[in-house]
Amino acid sequence: MTKQMSLALDLSFFHMEGRWRLPGSWTGRTFPDLAMYKELALIAERGCMDMIFFGDGTGIPSAYGGSRDPAVSWGVGWPRQDMSPFIAALSQITSRIGFGLTYSSTYMHPFYVARLLNSLDHVTAGRMAFNIVTSSRPADAANYGFDELMDHDERYVRMEEFVDVCQALWRSVEPDAFVWNRETGQVADPSKVSAIDHRGKYFSVAGPLNSVPSPQGAPVLLQAGGSPRGIEASARFADLIFAAGHKLERVKAHRKRLDAALLAQGRDPSRVGIVWDIQVVVGQTNEEAIARKEQLYGLLPREAVGASLSANSGYDFSQLPEKFVLGEIHEQIIARNASPMGFVGGLVEEHGVDYEMSKDELFEIGWKQVSGFDHTIAGSAEHVADELEEIFEASDERGGFMIAHPQVTPRDLVDVVGLLIPELRRRGRFREKYEGTTLRDLLGLDPFSTTAPARPIASVS
Repeated sequence: MTKQMSLALDLSFFHMEGRWRLPGSWTGRTFPDLAMYKELALIAERGCMDMIFFGDGTGIPSAYGGSRDPAVSWGVGWPRQDMSPFIAALSQITSRIGFGLTYSSTYMHPFYVARLLNSLDHVTAGRMAFNIVTSSRPADAANYGFDELMDHDERYVRMEEFVDVCQALWRSVEPDAFVWNRETGQVADPSKVSAIDHRGKYFSVAGPLNSVPSPQGAPVLLQAGGSPRGIEASARFADLIFAAGHKLERVKAHRKRLDAALLAQGRDPSRVGIVWDIQVVVGQTNEEAIARKEQLYGLLPREAVGASLSANSGYDFSQLPEKFVLGEIHEQIIARNASPMGFVGGLVEEHGVDYEMSKDELFEIGWKQVSGFDHTIAGSAEHVADELEEIFEASDERGGFMIAHPQVTPRDLVDVVGLLIPELRRRGRFREKYEGTTLRDLLGLDPFSTTAPARPIASVS
């Protein structure tokens, strides 16, 4: 039987870094016009896509040259809104598509987030996913009162405890606790409402959650850790993994590392898929799509590229010497507790720690990453479907793709729904209609367990 892939739409950056002004994008509307999101949500649901995903960050990048001006000028990593009220609005004009919301476990409190996600799962009738992230950008840290980043591995310790607390809260009121007896006036059964009395390294939470259990019991949990410690954490709790990259060797390696980590946690690897972050430009012909992809040339000036790379790497690329050794820059990034698996980490993986690179060479590669040029598949529906199938098969046909921040919206989404999805359906790779009632149903996930896992929740070590 041909296995079908998941398809989600990532709208984290569709309005940033120049995309908003390319031909095919809206005219007369600008972010954060709700009408734009309504149009996109209806198009995506018409294509039976799994979910609309919203990444997030809470700081304006300021690492490049010690100034936020380049990011402010060119729309790098900003502006951003809290997308929870947008999701509430979009859920009222759609009925089946899910929504992925991002919050940082590094800075947020689990009781607040658990209660918010519970409420949104009610509002959306069981269509919520929660993307749990650790934060590695200095600009974000500064907005929460921190002068430096938390230790890389310690961020994952906090994340694991954060998720443990959320899950305990979601289990603290049993699904059938509420009786709403009109004759006696009884609201709920006290024996089915329990404190969690969590006392851990980072959080002290009494519980229970003062809310009605939501349709899914808990949102679908997404996580995108790519470092060894990140993969270990994601294997512990994630229902679905979000991962960058489309090169086949990296896809296979990530899948292998995740499977090993899942087995170490006593979980079945066949039940946990990976959705790969990918950009696509679909045209009537290969030539048309490639020409549209090449519109990215000249879109961003050098300082915009530098602002993006610096924000995501935790290193000021304005200070780069004309020639440098990759491994030395990578070590400086690691020492600052930024992500070891980011832009420079990928270069080290590809070229080795002793590779000498010029500043111009790095910025040329960096432009391709920031613009998405290096991970955009452009071609006819048949060509793009061929490439997606190859990646899907390389990852053991578990998961699918996050169609990330389309190059131009709404045009590129219209082409995905009008050209690519029909081709995938012709091959038996994508659904013809929605099945089930919740996002968990749609993704083929197991129901949220109302009993705590056998392993103990995180505590003070």
